[in-house]
Amino acid sequence: MSGRMARLAYKPVGVLLGAAAGAAAGLIFKQVWRVAGRDDDAPNATDEDRAWGEILVAAALQGAIFAVVKAAVDRAGAIGVRRATGQWPG
Repeated sequence: MSGRMARLAYKPVGVLLGAAAGAAAGLIFKQVWRVAGRDDDAPNATDEDRAWGEILVAAALQGAIFAVVKAAVDRAGAIGVRRATGQWPG
């Protein structure tokens, strides 16, 4: 299979993995915030009763968790496509 075919084969896999990564990252963030934060729910940017620092820390933590989970899932998906097709989907 050519590199072009591997990239095409990876497209639907990547979409499904992206959705799974987003869901997993959300669950992980909720658990981490529950341990690190004072409340069960992370603050929204429009929460009037929350301080700037708390909102920005929550946003940074959520972004970092999402980026790490997405990178791990994308990498695992690419490895799976390589094993199935013999080509790296990059």
